[in-house]
Amino acid sequence: MNLKLKYLSILLVSISFFSISSAQENLIPLPINMELGEAMLDLKKGIVVNENNTALTNEYQLANTILADWKIGTKKAGHNNSLPLLTLELLGGLSENKEAYHLKIDEKGIHIKAQNSAGIYYGLQTLRQFSIQQKKLSFCEINDKPAFSWRSFLVDVGRNYQPLAMLKEQVDIMARYKLNVLHFHFTEDIAWRLASKKYPDLTDPSYITRGKGEHYTEQEFKELINYCKLRHILLLPEIDMPGHSDAFKRYFGVGMQTDSGMVYIKELLKEFSETYTDLPYLHIGGDEVKISNKNFIPEITKYVEELGYKTIGWDPGSNLMPQTIRQLWMGGPKKILDQGDHVFIDSKHLYINHMDPLETVTTLFHRKIGEQDKEHKNLIGATLCSWPDRAVAEPQDMFVQSAVYPALITFAERSWRGGGLAGWTCNIVQESLTGYQEFKAFETRLLHHKNSYFSDKPFPYVKQIGLKWELIGPFQNEGNLAKTFPIETKPFAPDITVKKTIEGGTVILRHWWADIVPGTLNDPQENTTWYARTKIWSEKSEHKLFWIGFNNLSRSYASNTPQLHTWDDLGSQVWVNNKTVEPPIWKHAGAKGDLETPLVDEGYTYRAPTKISLKKGWNEVLIKLPVSDFKGADWQNPVKWMFTFIQSN
Repeated sequence: MNLKLKYLSILLVSISFFSISSAQENLIPLPINMELGEAMLDLKKGIVVNENNTALTNEYQLANTILADWKIGTKKAGHNNSLPLLTLELLGGLSENKEAYHLKIDEKGIHIKAQNSAGIYYGLQTLRQFSIQQKKLSFCEINDKPAFSWRSFLVDVGRNYQPLAMLKEQVDIMARYKLNVLHFHFTEDIAWRLASKKYPDLTDPSYITRGKGEHYTEQEFKELINYCKLRHILLLPEIDMPGHSDAFKRYFGVGMQTDSGMVYIKELLKEFSETYTDLPYLHIGGDEVKISNKNFIPEITKYVEELGYKTIGWDPGSNLMPQTIRQLWMGGPKKILDQGDHVFIDSKHLYINHMDPLETVTTLFHRKIGEQDKEHKNLIGATLCSWPDRAVAEPQDMFVQSAVYPALITFAERSWRGGGLAGWTCNIVQESLTGYQEFKAFETRLLHHKNSYFSDKPFPYVKQIGLKWELIGPFQNEGNLAKTFPIETKPFAPDITVKKTIEGGTVILRHWWADIVPGTLNDPQENTTWYARTKIWSEKSEHKLFWIGFNNLSRSYASNTPQLHTWDDLGSQVWVNNKTVEPPIWKHAGAKGDLETPLVDEGYTYRAPTKISLKKGWNEVLIKLPVSDFKGADWQNPVKWMFTFIQSN
């Protein structure tokens, strides 16, 4: 393809996305194929719901809920033939994809066809997002299907317990956005969080090191399984073996890999299978452990399969059997090829606990699952993971420290539509490159959903598109982080050379995993200082609230809190109109990291925003970004050379 045709292609893609996102429907995931009509279906007089299939009882209930939310009157079939009709139809052979659906809105009514009830359910979830004005819906026709059949979200309740109501809320949101697997990680070093009839003291507070006594009863777990099932979500239980099993060892007094340990874990597995039926998969864990008994995983795998499960395990990890599905979690981007017998689920660089909240959306939107556009026989999909290793003061803190809901929605878009960019991207790509217009359109839809559906929920994301930074540097600081340069007094002097322009509220110069996640600097150097500058327009003199942060802390490391009177341990600084913006007064200033000490204000999304006085007109912002070496104090305190500066509301 020549250069002219290449840019024409990019332009056409951009026009396509804008024509859809500017319509009254801001759908996520965006359907694979959608045609919007100009005419409207008038529902002022109501609609007839044709409930003629007992296999779709759950889906009819959802349809009636949607209509009730829209305040549309409903009647049963046969009552009024002049009203529009809502029909749900199971149609064998509609598509090779079992989750595909066809949705049509025309003068006759609303019609959804699918091969099975899951497809009908997804068609209704798409309908649910339609804008309805004066009880009218736009005509449309949608043919839609997922690129990947495994679209999963992992919650780690082993480390930090989540109440059942909180789990249900997440399941509801998963269902709305067509995610279909809840990976439930409930056994850990910290706690075993599922009640056992045979060993009832396994969940006793004395054997739990965090969230003492907090666990799920048999009734609660069955309730969660059924709650998922009604929403076409598979619950994948993970009983981590033989690693992450100190809670097991504290209670039984032996490790899992011992002869006695094998007996106990088999008893627990048998009880689990007899108590919770109709679960086809069991995740057997297997990562981050020293294997002392090479027969453990093969024997456990055989036993679990005899109980009726298909097994899934972490890779890299223990000596998994060939038939076990491998869930990838470590290493850089690598294409999963359509060859061999192993089946993979991709979770590499899908851990939101390691991501800055704004970075989360950027990364996940561009993320190409398994470096493939769609599923094949060796790659069934991906799992988005939330691993809050560090203790939290309250369960809801996990949702402001990590961008859980923005992440779920963005991952839902990517795992349903497929595609993405090769390699891994943490910054917004430049305007001239493929992916920019798509991200811009997606962000518009994402913010529409934030305002429409998440006004009462934590949703740490704001518009990034349009905030452009000029990067100036590098200046040699010779290891002196406090060294000053003339730009600090005249940041917009005419003789200053701009090296690069980047867009976004969070900008990562160099990632802590720089070998596999490139930052915006092509060749970052130690002992250098960079500056980022921008101008912000204000219609009047006023105070505005801003998110400001540096080196956003992972929720999995025991990272130290910055010293008092500093933004970070690199000497970063912020000026607005040549006035210094003072850092927060840290509640745990200079504290050594401890996984049992909850984060309280170390991140910009879970502390009060910074109030800045703006003058009428243009306001000059300058950010200083020094660095010495890239090693960090230790592995718990890696250097993520970055900054966040953006209006928070």
